[in-house]
Formats: sequence, structure tokens, C-alpha cells
Amino acid sequence: MTDEREDREQLRLQALEVYEILDTPREPAFDEVVRLAADICETPIALVSFVGSDRLFFKAAHGVDLLGMDRDMSFCESALLQDELMLVPDASQDPRFAETPLVAGDSHIRFYAGAQLRTAEGLPIGTLCVLDAKPRTLTELQRRTLEVLGHQVMHQLNLRRELKLRDETDLRYRTLFDTMGEGFCIIEFLDGPHGPMSDYVHVEANAAYALHAGIPDVVGQRLREMVSDEADDWVARYGDVLRTGNPIRFERELEATGRYLSLSAFRIEPPSRRQVAVLFQDVTGRRRAENDLLALNRTLEARVAEALAERAVLADIVNGSEAFVQVVDMEGRWIAVNHAATVEFERIFGVQPQIGARQVDLLDGHVHQDKVRGVWERALAEDGYSNIIEYEAPDGALHFYEQRFSSLRDADGRKIGAFSFVYDVSERLKEQERLRQAEEALRQAQKMEAVGQLTGGIAHDFNNLLAGISGAFEMIGTRLSQGRGREVEKYLAAGQGATRRAAALTHRLLAFSRRQTLSPKAVVINRLLADLVELVRRTVGPAIEVETIAAGGLWPTLVDANQLENAILNLCINARDAMPGGGRITIETGNKWLDHRTARERGLEPGQYVTICVSDTGTGIAKEILDRVFDPFFTTKPLGEGTGLGLSMVYGFARQSHGQVRIYSELGQGTMVCVYLPRHLGDEDAPGPAAGNVVAPASHEGEIVLVVDDEPTVRMLIVDALGELGYSCLEAADGPAGLRLLESAERIDLLITDVGLPGGLNGRQVADAARAARPELKVLFVTGYAENAVLNHGHIEHGMEVLTKPFAVDDLTARVERIMRER
Repeated sequence: MTDEREDREQLRLQALEVYEILDTPREPAFDEVVRLAADICETPIALVSFVGSDRLFFKAAHGVDLLGMDRDMSFCESALLQDELMLVPDASQDPRFAETPLVAGDSHIRFYAGAQLRTAEGLPIGTLCVLDAKPRTLTELQRRTLEVLGHQVMHQLNLRRELKLRDETDLRYRTLFDTMGEGFCIIEFLDGPHGPMSDYVHVEANAAYALHAGIPDVVGQRLREMVSDEADDWVARYGDVLRTGNPIRFERELEATGRYLSLSAFRIEPPSRRQVAVLFQDVTGRRRAENDLLALNRTLEARVAEALAERAVLADIVNGSEAFVQVVDMEGRWIAVNHAATVEFERIFGVQPQIGARQVDLLDGHVHQDKVRGVWERALAEDGYSNIIEYEAPDGALHFYEQRFSSLRDADGRKIGAFSFVYDVSERLKEQERLRQAEEALRQAQKMEAVGQLTGGIAHDFNNLLAGISGAFEMIGTRLSQGRGREVEKYLAAGQGATRRAAALTHRLLAFSRRQTLSPKAVVINRLLADLVELVRRTVGPAIEVETIAAGGLWPTLVDANQLENAILNLCINARDAMPGGGRITIETGNKWLDHRTARERGLEPGQYVTICVSDTGTGIAKEILDRVFDPFFTTKPLGEGTGLGLSMVYGFARQSHGQVRIYSELGQGTMVCVYLPRHLGDEDAPGPAAGNVVAPASHEGEIVLVVDDEPTVRMLIVDALGELGYSCLEAADGPAGLRLLESAERIDLLITDVGLPGGLNGRQVADAARAARPELKVLFVTGYAENAVLNHGHIEHGMEVLTKPFAVDDLTARVERIMRER
């Protein structure tokens, strides 16, 4: 029995603690109750006392000036054990109290009547009592009145507790709204000069309003004072919500600030309040990035059912929102979950969230338990973050959610938890993927169109060239069969001319495709200008003035000087053709340091560049075709006056040299084309021997050249040409055969090899293997564009050189002679 009383006492003390009433100041409401009790019961003393573990606390006292007393000195210990009002007519005659200090001492208390103060669970936590120094009793009416007044005391306590809980809940939601990322406001419609409900005033707005809308301090401001030019549309949208009660969600530009907003609006009930709640966020960045696609970002929508105080309105807005809102404390226990989050959580995880439960405990054993734990542990550890996460629903469907986490803080700024706003963005991501696929299909179509244009142009030009070559050979055969050998010279010249034009066309195509074989060296471009300008002047004629502006202290750049001169000459020829009546060409060099923004605009990496620009005073190029001038076979010249490969060759050369080319033009003003080449941080290379120096032929008796090429015709031409110079030649048709000769004891002074060879070894591999056994062996690579990557884009070792197909026999023999002299 003692254990049962102790357990009940423990429960009683816990119930008392919930009310947080002990040691609180006196309050008029309770003081009024004890005065009334004393008056009705006709006693000098009345008390509202609460019984703690070892003492009584008087919340209200009439007739005595005490705050409390020891528990064992009072009547309340016995009163708590009664099931009804306890009445002691004469305490001096009652053995329970006759010897207590209140009765036997100076107070001489004789009369006591006490009504229990019971909780809703029936636990007594104190009494409303009346006392007198003389014996007496109470009438039935006085008894009932004392009990009713006791009920009133408990009603006051319960009401205080409910209000405190409500205040805590409202404060939580107020904190949530003050720290939420979305903008929020409440507007109230007004009558004005433009008619009934033709304007509205902002009566509530959170801190994020200014962040998203770009307009600060809106509370108290009228719409037509803020954005008069666009006021009619806003009034029409929100006015319809007020009249019909139908919520809306839309996106619109706030023209006054130039920001795109994603908004939700709904009426606050009852309609007589003339108020509409608006939730929104700034989606300007997304609108620009997604090229005006409709935003699928979900914002808060809510339904407010009845007239509530401001804090209650905010709480109902969260609960009615379509966003999934969850709030947890530092232990990961749910403090609040709105309706949308409850439904979605149960749909995905199969269980319903419960206030006070820990998420990870509720998901014990679930496949997504670790993932949920991870995101909330991070949210509680950091001040805020956002991410996109994927969950698989029980039906196997994948759902993607955009999660935004923020810290939840109390009024003193202490972190007490975290909250999240979550949006299902599955459809938005699908739409982005559809857009990406459409863009990829468009790019592929553009590539195919360019390939068609390129192949058509190549076929047209090569048909013309092949007709000249084929016709020349046919006429040579005819004249030889007629015994008129003296007349074949002009046909030989015609065929060779067509061959050279075909080689030039191939060179331009390789430059455009960025696969020509380059021999880059560190050069200062200013040193090339003197000879180059003379060539340009002879090419463009006397009607064109050519001037140069060479920058002082020009940086070196790693570039193929011959190809650079060819590119500049092409630009000058284009400039000449744009000035049929004469004009001026300016060739200008300079040093440029490009920052991130400028480099990005030019399609380059940030850094230091050397520029060479060719400008003219010609007719200029229309803006609508300026983006096409680098396309192969595109030309603005009349039919038959241009191949359309000049600028595409310049573009390909610049890109292959790790640079860029940019064009600027104005109709009637002229055009400027600038080539950007990366600065070389090393020293300038020493100039090589002049090409024009003529050296008397040397005797090559006993010198042996190995020729490796899988094309018999090419091998025959090289062997015959070198045989004319006195060289002895060995031949191999593939890489393994050539390597076997190189690994033999045979003397070999020079290796001439194609790069693309059959048999499993390319020319570079053959040369490297040969150099391992013959370190001083000279190597001449004969290559086309396809093998350029094998040669490391022209970057080869000392003692190795490259000759590009097609080549003239004179070029071959001159190159071999020079290589052999340099041994």
C-alpha cells in the first residue's frame, strides 16, 4: 500500500510541475477568488495553496501575509486524501490536528474547509480553503460555492497552460516564417479612385520579401504607389482570388525590379477580411538559364478556414502548403509536419510521421533509413544547405526532391532544431532532360548540314582539278602515240598546275580540320613582318596601301611561321577583295592579357596572348552572315571568284595552334580579323639557315637510304628520285619488314618512312625502335593529316623531320640533301 501511495504522490508532483505555478507572483485573478471565498464562507482567512514535495505555496492569500509554510504544519496533507470537500468544524477536538502548530500555537486555528484542486486526470495538486480561529461549519450553499470556486481556479490554470502551449506553437511558426527562404506577405484590398477594391496595402511581410522582390519596407505601402504601371494586372489576379476563393499559382515578372517571381496566392477566410496571402520566390536565374521554360518549383499554398490571430494564420498557411514542410529538434524528433509532408512521407516510406517520434527510429530497417539520417544529420550540423535527392517509391517509380534546409532558432538565437521545405522536382528534371535531348538533336542536324556542305564543296572543286589532270594525261598519251612528243610540254605544265592547286586545296582543308602537320617554333611575329609586308604589297597591288603597327616588346609565341604567314596572306587577300576601289590594309601586333570574362567572350582560357590583326576599310560584312564566314566553302564573293576556304583555313590554323580567331565588321566601315596565339614563356628559337642558299651537289656513293611505304607508287618515286642523286635505296612495304632491315648489320644513313603503315607498327614506332639501336640515325617522316597525332602534332625529336603529302620531287630531294649535309 505504501508503494502505491508513493507512486501516486510522484504522479501528483509531476502533474503540479507541468503547471509551473510554484513560486510565481501573486495574480489578481486568484486574489479575487480568495476574497470571494472568504466573503461567501464568512471566514477571515482564505487561501489558494499548492502542495509541493515538502512545503505549501500560497498562490493567493486573504487575511494572512504568508507565501507558504511547511507541508507537515498544514491541513492540506489530509485534504489531499479526501474524495470531496474536507470540513473540520473544530480542529482542537480533532485528534488529527489538535497538536499541530496551527491549532496549538499562536494562530489558534479552529475551523478548516478545503476544496481539492484536481487535474483532468483526477490528481490533487492543492486546495482552495477557508480558515477561522473559532469553531464553525458551512451551509450547503457555502460548500457548493467553495467547490465551484475551486473548479474556477483549475479552469484558470488549465487555460494558462493551453495559452502557453499555443504561444510556444505560434512562436515556433513565427520563427519558421521569419527564417524561411521564400517571400511571404498578406495584402488587404482597399477602395480607391479607380473603383471598389482597386488597390491593396501590404499588412504583413517577412524578411525574405525584400530579398526576392527587391523592394524593402513594404508593410503599409499601397500597390499603386509602389508599381503604378503594372498595378492593374496584380489587382486583377489577386482580386479574382478574393472574389472566388480559388487559389492560384503563376509566374510573372515584377517589372519595377526586373525579377521573375514564382507566386502562390489564396484567400484568408472569411472573405469580409478582404485579405489574400501570397507566397513567392525569385526565379530570375532559373528563367534565364532555362530559356523561359515554365518553372516547376513548388511554392507554398494554403487554405485558411476561419478568422485567426496573426500567428495562427501563419501556422495554418504552413499546414495547408503543397510544399513538404518538416521541423525537427536537435534529437531528430518531429516538432511539426504539415499535411502535404505527412501524405508524401507515408507514400514513399510506407509509414506516417508522428509528432515526438524520431525519424530514424520510425524508418528502422527501411532501405532509405541511412539516406534520411544523412540529410538530417547534416541539416542539424550546418546552418543551412540545399540538394536534390532521389527516392524510390514502393511502386518502383523514382522521385526526385529539391530539399532546402535551414536552422530553427529560439528567441535568443540558440539553435533548437532544423526545418526543411521540400519540392517534388521529378517533372522539372524530366523536362530539362527532354530539352537537352532536343538541343543535342539540333546540334547533330547542324553537324550533318555542315558535313553535307563540306563534301559537296570538296566534290565540286576536286572534280574540276581531276578533270584538268585526267585530260592532261590523255592528251600526253595521244600526242606520244602520234609521235608529236614536242607538244606534250604544255600538257605536263597543265597537269602539274592542277596537281599544285589540288595540294593547296588539301592544305586548306587540313588547316580547317586542324589536322595539318605543323612545325611550331618560338618566334617573335614582328621579325616576320618585313618580308611578309613586301609579299602582301606585291599581292594586293598598288591601289591598296599597306601599313604595319608593330607592338614594342612583343612576346614570343609557339607557332609554325610558314603557316602563320600563309594565314595572314589569306586575310590580306580577303581584305583586298573587299576594297575594289582601293583602300588601306593595316597589320597590327600586340600583347594581350585576358581576364576570365574577356577570355570567356573570345572562347579562350584566361592568360597572356599575342595578337595579330588585319583590318581593312572595305565594304564590311552584314551581321546576319557574320557568324557563317568561317564555314567551309562559304563565300560572299561572286560565283567562281573564291573557294570559301580562306577564313576556314585561318580558323583551323588558329585553333590547332591553341589559339582563336575573332572577326569584327561594320557595313560600309570595314572589317578586322584578329588571331590570338598563346604567349610562349621560353626564349625565341634561333633562326634556321636561309632556304635560298644553293649548295653544290655532293657525291652520295655508298650512302644508303631505307624507304618504308605501303604505297608502291610512292616508294618507286622516292627511290628513283634519290637514285638520280647517287643514293642506294632499300625498300620495305610495312613496319615489321622495315624494322627487320634496321635491326640487321646493313649500313643505313637515312630512314624515310610513311607514318601510317600496315603490319602492326606505324612509322613513329619503327623510327623509335631504330633510334634505340642506331641513335644517330636521321629520320624523315612522310605524312598526311590522319597520322599527325602519332607525331605528337609536329613535336618530334632532334634529327627527325616531317614532309607533308603531297610533295614535289624537288622538295623531297632538297630536304634529303639538307638532312644528309647536317650529319
